[in-house]
Amino acid sequence: MNPNTRVPVLAPDGRPLMPTKYRRASQWVQHGKATWMSTDLNVYAVQLMGEPSGRKTQRISLGVDPGKRFTGIGLVSSKATLLKRHIALPFERVKARKETQKILRRARRGRRINRNLPFSERAHRQKRFSNRRGKKLPPSIRANKELEKRLIVEIFRLFPVTCVVWELVRADVDLTSGRKGARSGKGFSPVMVGQRQMLTWLRSFTTVYEMQGWQTKSTREYLGLAKSPDKKAQTPESHANDGLALAAAYFVRYVPTGTGRDWVGEIRLTSAPFRVVSRPQLYRRQLHFENPCKGGSRKRKGGTVTPWGFRSGDYVQSEKSGQLYRGWIGGYSEKNRVLSIYNHNWRRVGQFRVSKVSLIKRSNGLCVA
Repeated sequence: MNPNTRVPVLAPDGRPLMPTKYRRASQWVQHGKATWMSTDLNVYAVQLMGEPSGRKTQRISLGVDPGKRFTGIGLVSSKATLLKRHIALPFERVKARKETQKILRRARRGRRINRNLPFSERAHRQKRFSNRRGKKLPPSIRANKELEKRLIVEIFRLFPVTCVVWELVRADVDLTSGRKGARSGKGFSPVMVGQRQMLTWLRSFTTVYEMQGWQTKSTREYLGLAKSPDKKAQTPESHANDGLALAAAYFVRYVPTGTGRDWVGEIRLTSAPFRVVSRPQLYRRQLHFENPCKGGSRKRKGGTVTPWGFRSGDYVQSEKSGQLYRGWIGGYSEKNRVLSIYNHNWRRVGQFRVSKVSLIKRSNGLCVA
């Protein structure tokens, strides 16, 4: 790690203090003044052993660029960049699984109901409650927001964040022509769903500022941050730089001056670790494949517990042919005594003998590459 990279600092009671350089944190640990601690965000952090000399903090801004499939997060102070994250949201996977659930449910109902009987004599289940509720988020959108909430909560546990700068999504599409920028105000985007609930939750414990997309773009260009046209690319230029620009907008602004308009304020952007965060793709309740094999038996598919003490989602390492592999457990074969290890994109790295797999960290619901 770069010695000048900032790492979180926690007080003995667990409250976040101003981050310090990795070089200084290492000296604290060597002299017994602090200890290294594990975090769910996969960042180095230290906790002080004694009471700090002061608890005064400076301003730290968190920028969030929400999306349907990806979200960019940036954390900055006026002197350094503290965090860059690219979140791979589970929107598409949850949507596909709900479609499969609907097909299977309809098939079960078709097998259960005898349609040769009169309608009043069929085995219809009576409704238990009215499911037509207002303000109910779709499962795919709810999964996105829960993952974003999880990361924001972890960041607030490690850093004394002053405020959150949120990019407000607004779909301006003329529904008659389909042309963007028509300012009809009747457009729709899945990112807009749940946006107000998310902002209400954020305002319950911190200050929130809203910015438009064009403001994010102008700030990013002023700071010289690159933007990649490939939104699927897991690089800082795809979404994390937008999060940095949003966070930096708390310190620099384009405002009217005596001679017109100009940028005011100061901020220094430095190098910071970039991480990709996703959610393990586990099957907790679906224990078998839908279609049976020969003989009528169905092959095992899901479940989170293995016969050897490991759990699905555990971060492990293994060795094969002299090469070290790290990843998350996503399946196993009891007959062959092997574990399937996956990367953060949930692509299988390989299958490894149980005797050669060692645990690094228990599953916490996050895959941080």
